[in-house]
Amino acid sequence: MSTADFLDLSVQIGLGLILLGLAVAFIRLAIGPTLADRVVALDMMNITIIAFCGLYAIAIDDPSLLDVAIVVALVGFLATVALARYAERYFDRENKAADTDASQTKGGHDD
Repeated sequence: MSTADFLDLSVQIGLGLILLGLAVAFIRLAIGPTLADRVVALDMMNITIIAFCGLYAIAIDDPSLLDVAIVVALVGFLATVALARYAERYFDRENKAADTDASQTKGGHDD
């Protein structure tokens, strides 16, 4: 087996494993019971897409796909930050509502 054959085999196996990881992340996105699970699944999908772009650039010997991977990484980072801020506000609202309900319930029992 020559080094070119070994590289082709390694890239094909890598692409298959990346697609498997993407499928698992999509399942987690669909099933994930909490918002945090879904955010992590989206971040994992972003990372696997970046890895796919890199390996595919090696497979077809086209370095311009690496630029695409960099852009996807930047957009994915911004999306992760935005979703984290949304989740933080969501959880803060839930905690404030729970605290308000608890104080109203506690106040009702003291009367």
